[in-house]
Amino acid sequence: MNKLWIVTFETFLRQIKSWSFVALVLGPFIIFGISMGAGYASANGADNSSNIAVISKETEMREQFIKANKSSVDKKVTTVENAKKAVNKNKLAGYLILNADKNQVKATYYGAKSIDSSLKTKVIAFTSQVQQQLNYAKAGMTIEQVQQLQHQPTFKEKISKKTGTAKVAKIVSFWVTVGMVYTILVTYTGITAQEIASEKGTKIMEIIFSSTTASKYFIGKVLGVLLVVLTQVLIYLIGGWGGYLIAQKASMTKDFMSQYHTLIGSVLHNLLSINLVFLLLGVVIYTILAAFSGALVTKAEDASKAAQPVIMLSILAFMVTFPFQNHLDALPVKILSYVPFFSSYFMPMRVINSEANIWEIAISLGILILSIVLMTFYISKIYQGLMLQTDDSSFWKRFKRGLSYNR
Repeated sequence: MNKLWIVTFETFLRQIKSWSFVALVLGPFIIFGISMGAGYASANGADNSSNIAVISKETEMREQFIKANKSSVDKKVTTVENAKKAVNKNKLAGYLILNADKNQVKATYYGAKSIDSSLKTKVIAFTSQVQQQLNYAKAGMTIEQVQQLQHQPTFKEKISKKTGTAKVAKIVSFWVTVGMVYTILVTYTGITAQEIASEKGTKIMEIIFSSTTASKYFIGKVLGVLLVVLTQVLIYLIGGWGGYLIAQKASMTKDFMSQYHTLIGSVLHNLLSINLVFLLLGVVIYTILAAFSGALVTKAEDASKAAQPVIMLSILAFMVTFPFQNHLDALPVKILSYVPFFSSYFMPMRVINSEANIWEIAISLGILILSIVLMTFYISKIYQGLMLQTDDSSFWKRFKRGLSYNR
């Protein structure tokens, strides 16, 4: 047993000390940080260059417009001369001149390009409202008469916010879960296959098998890679939770977090559930298959080819989920949610959409665990026969010889 754990921790330590693991773990955090920083800088730069100035002799009308459009107006610029200078220096997108001559409201925009469509709509709505007030005043209408003319038909649409949010949360959870499963599986199947195949044909394997059993060595390799996966997931959970707390308080993101608090909470609930167990077990079963594929290559130089069959299987499982994302009650979805190598994709889909009961989840989980145990037991028995084959024979000959070596 001690030798098993020696192999496990040796594999684990070698992987986490590699630059590839550091880049793999830190990559998403770095990309997220750069994206947030670039977005913040872009937003600040855009705020200055997309604003406009409002020039008007009608002080009250100018103040009303600015009050209604604070985020789009630079209220410091009050003259045409200063506005022109700001536009030439690209500090303003343009300037708007508001006038009310002879009981008619006029709005004229000057800029290097057309005014933003949403802001144009606001300008038209504002000037129409002011013009209407002037028309009422010129007609000598009383307040009661004005109120009568302002009556409008009403239309109401009542949608359950909880239901709408839940639907969006299911869609987001589906894509995040499937994406995570696929990314982690492809990454670690490649790592495992490389780990095993790189030792193929080396004299050290004969020395190792003389001091410990092939079964212990194989299981130790698989457990070592699994510990690496758990470490990465744990780092993501801690880092993600820290980022979530920071986003709730940061001025740049707190409004967004407050607005979509229910949606984000639902997505996190779907991720941090039994789905996480299916993800980890999916990594385990694909890792075992990748180790088997790595042992089938003829020499260490073929390590890059070792993971291809397993990666193709993972891609197939990933692609098959797409047609069924809106048809989770279909028979193929129910069947594939119990099939090893596919259940890590399909059962979380059903769980997210409440299409599977506790017994169905337990059965799927049981089949997946049993498959992992049986595969580990069988491959560990033929592992030595696979690893010690170094002749350049056909794939099927090596496979048959490996299967015949069972001790």
